[in-house]
Amino acid sequence: MGQGTEPAAHDAEPCATVDVGLTRVFGILGKRWSGLIVAVLTQRPAYFVELRRAIPKISERMLSDRLTELAEAGIVVREVDPGPPLRVSYRLTEAGEALGPALGELGSWAEKYLPGGAAECTEGAEACR
Repeated sequence: MGQGTEPAAHDAEPCATVDVGLTRVFGILGKRWSGLIVAVLTQRPAYFVELRRAIPKISERMLSDRLTELAEAGIVVREVDPGPPLRVSYRLTEAGEALGPALGELGSWAEKYLPGGAAECTEGAEACR
């Protein structure tokens, strides 16, 4: 608070409880890397190795775990492509694709309100991980 300003008055009413839908969404997308995986897949289906390259710093184990969770939530579909070689690809379900506009809005919000922006997202920048 600045000098000479009064604190904002608080209503006597209690805060509303958190929306159940938002709780469920953040239970899935609030986990580290999940939102980024979905964001990459909004561009097109991808093989595991492509996802790994598109998201620097994620371990293979973490990527595998998050993809499994997203598949269980009905957001991602795992497809085994006939080989040889045997390859596994991932794509968004209809529910996953519906997240695209919301993720785009979050990206726009971040560019406007979070310090640093894309210019500071270089290798090793903590805010970009």
